Amino acid sequence: MVKGKKAKTAEQKARAAAKQSKKAAKGEKKKSAKAAALNADSDGDDNGDLDAILAAYAEEQAKYLKVTEQPCVPPGPRSSSTIVASPSNRNELFIFGGEYHDGSTASFYNDLFVYLIDKGEWHQIVSGNSPLPRSGHAACRGGNTGGIYVSGGEFSSPKQNQFYHYHDFWHLDTESREWTKLEPRAKGKSPPARSGHRMTYFKNYIVLFGGFQDTSQQTRYLNDTWIYDCKENTWHEMKLPPAAQRPDPRSSFSFLPHESGAVLYGGYSRIKTTSASAGGGGKQVGKGSGSSGPVRNILKPLMHQDTWFLRITPPAPEASSGAPPSLRWERRKRPANAPNPPRAGVTMSSHKGRGVMFGGVHDVEDSEEGIDSEFFDEMFIWNIDRNRFFPLSLRRPKAGGAKKQIQAATRGGRDRGKADEEELLRNLAALETKGSISAAEDIDINVTDQEEPEPEVPKRVFPVRFEMPHPRFNAQLTVQDDILYIFGGTFEKKDVEITFSDLYAVDLGKLDGVKELHYVEPVNWNVTSQESDEEMDEDDDEEEGDDDDEDMDMDTDEEVESKVGDTVSIFSSPSMSTAPTTPLFRATELETEPETLASQDSRPFPRPFESLRDFYARTSEDWQRILIEKQSYGGKAEMAALAAEQTIKELRKKAFEQAEERWWDCREEVGRLEDEQEEAGIGEIVSMEGRGAEGGVGRRR
Repeated sequence: MVKGKKAKTAEQKARAAAKQSKKAAKGEKKKSAKAAALNADSDGDDNGDLDAILAAYAEEQAKYLKVTEQPCVPPGPRSSSTIVASPSNRNELFIFGGEYHDGSTASFYNDLFVYLIDKGEWHQIVSGNSPLPRSGHAACRGGNTGGIYVSGGEFSSPKQNQFYHYHDFWHLDTESREWTKLEPRAKGKSPPARSGHRMTYFKNYIVLFGGFQDTSQQTRYLNDTWIYDCKENTWHEMKLPPAAQRPDPRSSFSFLPHESGAVLYGGYSRIKTTSASAGGGGKQVGKGSGSSGPVRNILKPLMHQDTWFLRITPPAPEASSGAPPSLRWERRKRPANAPNPPRAGVTMSSHKGRGVMFGGVHDVEDSEEGIDSEFFDEMFIWNIDRNRFFPLSLRRPKAGGAKKQIQAATRGGRDRGKADEEELLRNLAALETKGSISAAEDIDINVTDQEEPEPEVPKRVFPVRFEMPHPRFNAQLTVQDDILYIFGGTFEKKDVEITFSDLYAVDLGKLDGVKELHYVEPVNWNVTSQESDEEMDEDDDEEEGDDDDEDMDMDTDEEVESKVGDTVSIFSSPSMSTAPTTPLFRATELETEPETLASQDSRPFPRPFESLRDFYARTSEDWQRILIEKQSYGGKAEMAALAAEQTIKELRKKAFEQAEERWWDCREEVGRLEDEQEEAGIGEIVSMEGRGAEGGVGRRR
């Protein structure tokens, strides 16, 4: 009886074990099926749960128990990433995140790269607590607290049918390479999830503004302002009365630090408007308009060109701990000489209290062909305090003859010093051996006591080009040690989207070319090249047909020579003859050059090496006279009356603005003259005007 009971108990245990193993196998099968559904390359993956995908990323990231840094290849093409100059090391740039779309699927990244400027090397940093993959996030360096702060961004399924916006906030220690997720003290009091926003720093604060939220129904643009206290680990939202002025909702704007707060320029948004299509059956839009098409609501793109100043006043010392600073938005006048036409996707970086701008795109809507876009490769300086834009252009390369002579003379001096030292050692050796000094030449001197310096590792030599990088929008900019770094960006050719992964450096002080630190030809670059070649062939065929027609009524040689005489004289100038014949120069620039030179204008012309202050001091009376003559159309009596109406202060102010505009317009020609004089060994020219008889006869022009 007991024996049968034991057998029955063993049989039950075997059945339970078989049932448990069958259940475990079934669960494992469900897990594998779910994982396969998430990773399947089809539209079905977009119906999965984004939280599960992000959890898989976090689980994979947790395998790395410590921070590792090792050399790597440069980052691949990506858009909407961030590049920030290290606040603790002058030789480091940090690049984080971004996305890449290959035409069918989207890939998001959370890799962190550091570029070592002095070595020209790339390193990748991997840690267990890195932020999840994202693009469209905001990043800025900390003010007094150091490090780099990262906020928000977006993530989507591979087919981009589902989007996810982040609302987290991170800090990167640039020395230890460690990420820290910042959880504010007051839960729920932090900026909502968003993308396309911007951040900047002010003392112990991080300021955040704008962005957009993409829901399944619409895209909502934001204009809320938040400030983060780095010491107290608290967020403060700026509360404004309904009538108070503030910037309109927008994203992709420029947000730069200022000694009294922050400044905002430009941006992009879409506003609702109505459109009447041509056709009957609809209600009339307006009286007398003549259009009777149906009215429909559309979203119209809007490129902002306004400027705002955010004044930040820290709390008083006697205020309670954690008290928020006071914030106030102040609208400024429209900037003078703003880039024209207005452009979106333009990026700007801060440099010594001013902004450096590059790139952008201007969209022109066509009725049949969709949207035709114009891309830019221009660079501007934005004087924040004066709210003026100035174009920046590269300077022509210098011959460097004087520099080579100095190097040769220095090298010759070192060689002579070494020879004198050896001769002295020979004489001493001859005296010690009681020989004659005349026999010292036969003594072999081996200097072995001196330690030979270790050979220096040769620095990498990067190619330098004398034209700006290819036109693009949404390029990433940062400035480190007066050097502007341009990374990535996007360019479109018809239906093809091209994402760059190149890195360039421009010396903002010298402007002596663009250093190509890294360049890889984009994957789909040949598609646009073939299309452009076909268009050029079609244009050539049309031009050949036009030439055949023009040959029938050609002018005589004398008439042709008289018509192009001015053009030939311009191209035969010394400054043009010394231009390098590198293929990096555009041929169209040389063909469209015969415009009126600034030096041919009757207005005052700056001298080589003359500063703006000296130029105005020398020509102030001329500019005042030009202003009076321009505004007066009558005789001398009216000129005198007009001059009396204007105060001397106002007249001098306008004269200075005219002189400044003229000085910047002539910078390219003056720089060319300076280069020619430096090549000839001529330094800064000292003016002899105003010295009277001491200057000698005939020194004035």
